[in-house]
Amino acid sequence: MTHPQAVPHANALNRINRLPVGRFHKVTLLAISFAYFFEFADINTFATTAPKLIGLWGVTIDQVAYVTSLSFVGMFLGSIGAGAMADRWGRRRTLMVTTLWFGFFSFVSVFAWDIVSLGVFRVLTSAGLAAMTVVAVIYVNEMYPAAVRGKFQAYAIVIGICGTPATNLIASAVVPLNDWSWRLVYLWGSLGILLVLFGKRLKESPRWHESRGDHAEADRILREIEESVAAEKGPLPEPLPPVEEPPVTRAPLRLLLQKKYLYPTLLLTVLWVTQTIGFFGFSSWAPTLLANEGFSVEKSVFYVALTTVGAPLGSYLASLVTDRFERKWSLAAFGTVIALCGLLYGLTFNPVLIIVFGFLVNMFERGYTALAYAYSPELFDTRGRSLGTGVSYGLGRLSNAAGPLIVAAVYQGSGYRSVFYLIAGAWLLGAIVLAVFGPRTRQAAAAPPKDRVEPVRTP
Repeated sequence: MTHPQAVPHANALNRINRLPVGRFHKVTLLAISFAYFFEFADINTFATTAPKLIGLWGVTIDQVAYVTSLSFVGMFLGSIGAGAMADRWGRRRTLMVTTLWFGFFSFVSVFAWDIVSLGVFRVLTSAGLAAMTVVAVIYVNEMYPAAVRGKFQAYAIVIGICGTPATNLIASAVVPLNDWSWRLVYLWGSLGILLVLFGKRLKESPRWHESRGDHAEADRILREIEESVAAEKGPLPEPLPPVEEPPVTRAPLRLLLQKKYLYPTLLLTVLWVTQTIGFFGFSSWAPTLLANEGFSVEKSVFYVALTTVGAPLGSYLASLVTDRFERKWSLAAFGTVIALCGLLYGLTFNPVLIIVFGFLVNMFERGYTALAYAYSPELFDTRGRSLGTGVSYGLGRLSNAAGPLIVAAVYQGSGYRSVFYLIAGAWLLGAIVLAVFGPRTRQAAAAPPKDRVEPVRTP
C-alpha cells in the first residue's frame, strides 16, 4: 500500500485503478443512483402536468414550448456553472449543492400560481438538474477503476432512471384527481433534497485534490479508501508508477481552444445536441401531442408512463456492453435503433404499437445516455475534464432552447408525423458523426497507466 512519505505524488489514478470493487464503491453507487433517480424523476414533471394545465389555466402549445425552451437555457447555465464550481469547490461538495438546488426549486414549483411563475421555477430547477448531472458524471469517472467505471455509470442510471416511470405513473394517478393534485408531481420531484442523508458517506475525489497539487489530502483520502477495501478484499497490488503533471487550480475557458481539448469538445457537443433534441423532443412532447391528436389526457399520460418502463432495461443493457465493446460503436448502434423506433412510433395511432415503439425508444435511449455519460469524461484529462464535460453537455442542452419552438412550429405547420421525422433525423445524425469521428477509448480504459488525452486523436 502506498505510504505518503514513500512517493511525493499521490498517484490517485493508478491507486484507484488497481482497487477491487468493495463496499465503498457500492455505497457511492447508491448515493449517485439516488441523485440520478430524482434528477430523472424531476426532469419530466412539466411534461406530465402540461396537458392538465392546458385545460386548467388555458395554457397554449406555444406557452408549453416557451417554458420547455427556457428550461434548456437554465440547463446550459447550470452545466457551465457546474464545471466551474466542481473545479473550484470539489466534486463532492458541488454534487450536494446542485442536488439541493434542484430539489428546493422543484418544491417551490408546488406553489406556482400561473404559467409564468411555474416557468421561472422550472428554469431554476433545470439549472440544478443539469449541474448535478455534469458533476455526477465526473465524480463517477474519477472515483471508480477505469476497467469498471462504464459499468458502474450504467448501474447508477439503471437505478436512477426508474425515477422516470415512477414520475409518469404517479402523474397518471394523481394529475386527473382534481384541479390542484398536479402540484403533487412537483412535490415528488423535490425529494432529491434527501441526498443530504448520504453526505458523510461520500468522499471528495482524490484526483481533484491531486489536480490542485494537494497531494497530502489526496493521499489521506486514498488511504482511507484503500484501508476499507483491503479490510474487505485482502492485500492490494502495487499501483503503477505515477505520472507527473503540473497542478491546476483553475481551468480557463480558453483552455478548450487547445487542439487536444477542442476536438473532443466539438465532438461531444454534437453528441449532446442530437441526444437532447432527439430525447427531449420525444419525452417532453409525447403526452401533449397525443392529447392534441384526440387521446384523453389520462390515456396520453398513461401510455407514455408505460413506455418509460423500458428505460431501466436500457441502462442495464448498457452495463452489459459498455466495458466489453468500443463505446463509440455502441453509441452509434443505439442511436440508429432509436431513430428507427422513434420514426415508427410517429407513424402509428394504434395504442399497442405506440406503447411498443415508445418502450423501445425509452429503452435504447437510456442505454445511449448511460454510454454517453461514461464516454464523455474519458476524452479529457483531469485538467480539462470538468470544463470540457460541462461545456459540451451545456451546449447540447442550450441547443434545445430552440428545439421546443421548432417542434411546435413543425407540428402546427406540417403535422404530428413530421415531428417524429425531425426526431429520427437528429438521432441518425449523431450516430453517423460518432461512427466517423468518435475516438476510441476502450484500450485506454482497459490499461490506463497515465491520465492523459492520448485516446483523443483526430481520425
